[in-house]
Amino acid sequence: MGILNVTPDSFSDGGQHYTIQSAVDHALRMEDDGADILDIGGESTRPYSQTVGRDEELRRVVPVLEQLQSRVQIPISIDTMKASVARAAMDLGAEIINDVSGLNADPEMLEVALKTEAGICAMHMQGTPQTMQDNPQYDDVVEDILGYLLDRKELLLKSGIAYERICLDPGIGFGKTHEHNIELIQNASRFHETGAPILIGHSRKGFIAKILGSKDTPRVLGTIGVSLSLALQRIQILRIHDVAEHKQALKLFLATKPLH
Repeated sequence: MGILNVTPDSFSDGGQHYTIQSAVDHALRMEDDGADILDIGGESTRPYSQTVGRDEELRRVVPVLEQLQSRVQIPISIDTMKASVARAAMDLGAEIINDVSGLNADPEMLEVALKTEAGICAMHMQGTPQTMQDNPQYDDVVEDILGYLLDRKELLLKSGIAYERICLDPGIGFGKTHEHNIELIQNASRFHETGAPILIGHSRKGFIAKILGSKDTPRVLGTIGVSLSLALQRIQILRIHDVAEHKQALKLFLATKPLH
């Protein structure tokens, strides 16, 4: 899943693809590089980010979707917590709703998902982007989040969302400490117990810089290292910035991984 942030303030690439043309060009490049899904977002959810109004979020993403709907062959995902934005994106050819609130932020999101028959990616987040890193605590971070994801899956199923349309995400960096993030990645295979495809969004995040020992070190290679660990655990969807580099690394990983 290639990340396209049409924002001025996302933590890693804010402002890089803020104009319509630069966003479209980058989306097409990611498809050429081998992305399987494009994930387009118009509101940063980095820690302590400012919320964006519906009209501004629509202003950012709608022109990009209008340009891409007839030009890309791979599915488009809309990264939003707002039902109105998700609805507009579905009208413009998007097929997946990627909601970091787990469909909790907007009471109308579930109805949009049902009416549009969108694929759903429901993520775990403790708190909100404005509060999630204040003091995240868990009794057992893996068990707690596994329980949450199982509950979300059951709620979605009971609400009428088809089983094959559900994807789940433990939410790396969303209300988790450095130690929580490491433990979740080390135990990512546990989330297969949900029976749903698992998405992990670890790309260029702060825990990588902490392990590398520098905030200034480029995080592409560190991200790939984590991706290979997740591939070994058979995680189905990797949400990443650097598509071409990942395609090469994963191709070699699959060609050379141990058979047993």
